[in-house]
Amino acid sequence: MSTTIDSTSPVSTVAPVSSVPQTQPVVSVASSGSSGAAGGSVIDVSSLVSQLVAASEAPQQTLLSNQTQQVTAQISSLAQLKGALSTFQSALGALDTPGAFQLETASSSAPTVFTATASNGAPTGTYNVSVTALASAQQLLSNPVTGSTIGTGTLQLSLGGTSFSVTIDGTNNTPQGLAAAINSAAGNPGIAATVLQGTSGAYLLLSSSQTGAANTIQVAETDGGTGLAAFTYGTGNTGNYIEEAPAQDAAFAISGVDFTSPSNSVSTAMSGVTLNLLGTSPVSGTPPTPTPGTLSIANDTTTITGNIQSFVTAYNTLQSTLTQLGGYDSSTNTAGPMMGDAGLEGIQSQIQQALYSIVDTGSSTYNTLASIGITTNADGSLSVNGATLSAALSSNFSAVSQLFSGTGGVAASLNSDITSTLGTNGALTAEGNTLASRENSLTDQSNQLQTQMAALSASLTQQYSALNALLSSLQSTSSYLSQQFATLPQVQGKANA
Repeated sequence: MSTTIDSTSPVSTVAPVSSVPQTQPVVSVASSGSSGAAGGSVIDVSSLVSQLVAASEAPQQTLLSNQTQQVTAQISSLAQLKGALSTFQSALGALDTPGAFQLETASSSAPTVFTATASNGAPTGTYNVSVTALASAQQLLSNPVTGSTIGTGTLQLSLGGTSFSVTIDGTNNTPQGLAAAINSAAGNPGIAATVLQGTSGAYLLLSSSQTGAANTIQVAETDGGTGLAAFTYGTGNTGNYIEEAPAQDAAFAISGVDFTSPSNSVSTAMSGVTLNLLGTSPVSGTPPTPTPGTLSIANDTTTITGNIQSFVTAYNTLQSTLTQLGGYDSSTNTAGPMMGDAGLEGIQSQIQQALYSIVDTGSSTYNTLASIGITTNADGSLSVNGATLSAALSSNFSAVSQLFSGTGGVAASLNSDITSTLGTNGALTAEGNTLASRENSLTDQSNQLQTQMAALSASLTQQYSALNALLSSLQSTSSYLSQQFATLPQVQGKANA
């Protein structure tokens, strides 16, 4: 492909003008001033060399440019194919594992008593739920304080198993000062103090932020004195406060099994189910018996249907790209840039095999895409019959799950095939490496050609400059001799009779 020029070779080694393809312009040798005065330039060396170098470089550069454009187009098409496969593979993630079908919904027939949410793997079925008590946080209201000040000292307050202390002295010995000290104390686990100014005086209201029977409030004076004894509270010492709300666990039953919980949000009673207790169940009969509501947990067919529809839409987008890259448009007689490409044809074959395979789902009714309503159109795209798909999900949800995510399932197989194709040792990766090597080789050849042409230009310039100097010298000699001969006496002869 390249031409090696020996810079020491004589001028006669340069291809003559007649050897250049006829589409090339004829090389002009003479200078525009070659007929000028003696000693002038006879040859336009710069123009001549430029034309000779261009004549030698053009066919090789054209060939390299065409090959480079072809490889660049192939690299671009391959990148488009890999991107389309990656996008399609993303849609498979919602269908290619059994866990992707473990989507459940939870509903309550008594939404004022409880609601529920279900996560992956929740047990499907219906369950009776009754609530007899809600979890609550303790709230204590002190006896009224009639004076404007209170005593001084140190109080230790506890909530559940966490304690903290506040000190009251002459700077904050008021009900408001005590409340502020409690609220700003370091280590306070959740006791809020509020002063209510009533007709009988100031009241200190202590409110816990934590529900449950274990989260009781305790207040003790620890300074050894009695200045703050009116604000203490605990077992055997409840006279200084009225319990406005108890520290209480929630009490409920699921299908006859009793539970308690320190919180009204319960996620430990049933695997994958969170109950939100909102009220108590109505009671009836003698003795009074709670009337349960119904908790229903079912497969989330709405989300699964949407995921299957997204799979079909993603495949149709991929199919359009595959047709564009590897198909043939008979209306324009135009072939796709990857028509006949082994890598593209290989992944196409794998995709078709997966789409039309018969999968062992444990059901002879639902074991192909067509059996659940996914069929192929004339242009190769897929479409979904919503009614058929809904019927399949309702009658045999497990078979539909296996069809996509089981061993040999459609989505599982497609994901495996695409991962292999796009992987380090995959066919498309190998093809990309080959194209990159070709592109680098063409770049090297183009650089080498430029180096060779520069050397050729320097050699020709040297040779034709020497020739030009010689011709200029001969022209000067010829002019001198002509002038000398012109000065010689004329020889007159007689004409023949």
